[in-house]
Amino acid sequence: MNKLVSTNPYQKFQLNGEVEITPDRDIMENVIKAKNSFKTWSNLTVLERISYLQKIYDVFENNKKSLSKIIGQEIGMPVSIRESMEIGTGLEYFKWYLENSDKYLASEITFEDDTNISKVYYEPIGVAAVVVPWNFPFCNFIWGVIPNLIAGNTVVFKHSEECPLTGKLLEDLISKCNLPDGVFNEIYGDGETGDVLVNQDIDLVSFTGSTRVGQHLYKLASDKFIKANLELGGSAPGIVFEDADIDKVIETIYFARFYNSGQVCDGLKRLIVHHSKYEVILDKLKNVLQSKKIGNPELTDVDMGPLVSEKQYILLDNQVRDSINEGADVYFEGVVDPTLKGAYYPSQILTNIKVDMRVWQEEVFGPVLPVISFNTFEEAIGLANDTKYGLGGYIFTEDKDLALNTASKIQSGMLSVNNSSYLNPSNPWVGRKKSGIGVGNAQYGLRELTSVKLITTEK
Repeated sequence: MNKLVSTNPYQKFQLNGEVEITPDRDIMENVIKAKNSFKTWSNLTVLERISYLQKIYDVFENNKKSLSKIIGQEIGMPVSIRESMEIGTGLEYFKWYLENSDKYLASEITFEDDTNISKVYYEPIGVAAVVVPWNFPFCNFIWGVIPNLIAGNTVVFKHSEECPLTGKLLEDLISKCNLPDGVFNEIYGDGETGDVLVNQDIDLVSFTGSTRVGQHLYKLASDKFIKANLELGGSAPGIVFEDADIDKVIETIYFARFYNSGQVCDGLKRLIVHHSKYEVILDKLKNVLQSKKIGNPELTDVDMGPLVSEKQYILLDNQVRDSINEGADVYFEGVVDPTLKGAYYPSQILTNIKVDMRVWQEEVFGPVLPVISFNTFEEAIGLANDTKYGLGGYIFTEDKDLALNTASKIQSGMLSVNNSSYLNPSNPWVGRKKSGIGVGNAQYGLRELTSVKLITTEK
């Protein structure tokens, strides 16, 4: 039987373990199980479903160390961030759903007079095929699976082939929580396995990943005439205006680009700087990067670990080399200890950028930041919107009116100003253009996973 092989990206790609790829017949059986369990699960109240999921939350809370260990081994995310910002953030979102879902999925009165009353109900849809990527393996699981289960959908879940052991651990932990049979089902494989899944008798596609795959799934969902909730790629702009307080925001600029070795969908991937601040930004950002350590992600003083795989390394390196061949300059390159054996890519700042270069036009998933200057407001907005993506965006200015005016003109679903963060369980996660279809997280994402029904009755 074919197997998924998990390798360690910071230990010479040594074998972590293997997981059997789910055969097609078992995928079909999992969907049937989910279909059969839907009636019972969907007939439970939201609070009854939450009581089941509370047990899962508690098991995850009690196994943070085990989750952290396997995520480190498969993804190479530094321990300095994965326990607090990966697992901690995932649990924070999970807790929000447990505490708030009953309120946001409750029926609402939309109209009432002396004779009639109209109510909207948020009803479960059916079987959700949930497919998520590797870059935040715990958070992506929480964001994809938990709101579906709370909303009353049953789930067939596939994690990325880059982190099969993380997926297996999640399944094993959930199996201890006595969910009704067929409510949560996990399968293992690559894109071909995902393709088999979404071609089954499902009722909803919930996908996080690349725009290319998302477009493919959107067509499949269209043929089935079912809902697709798609969170896709990004190439977020960051605009630094003339009045920006560079010392105040420089660490935020670093974090927005280089967190998790730059493997973040809404990360700041194109920095657009007013010409008067161009040199100072380059200098200060170089100083920040020089202070950061690239190394073994199990060491607490390491800021950046490896990329997830050799495949990701090769893609990133090709993007950078092609841009350099077309005239880009390497303003700064971080130091990778030659004794490190794995998918380590040095942090880089690129200048002399042309807008047709790959590092500008494509999503760059790694610790590389192209920087370009602008003279006028209109030029900055044009550069920010010069992308097929529209997920995140970052604005740096001390002028609140300028910040809001800029945000209104950037074609992205989420914008932050200076050191603010939109990553919060109460906030929606939403993209424009080719960054997605639908809304995730918070009350908005919950309701996205339901069918709206209006019932009007006489009083």
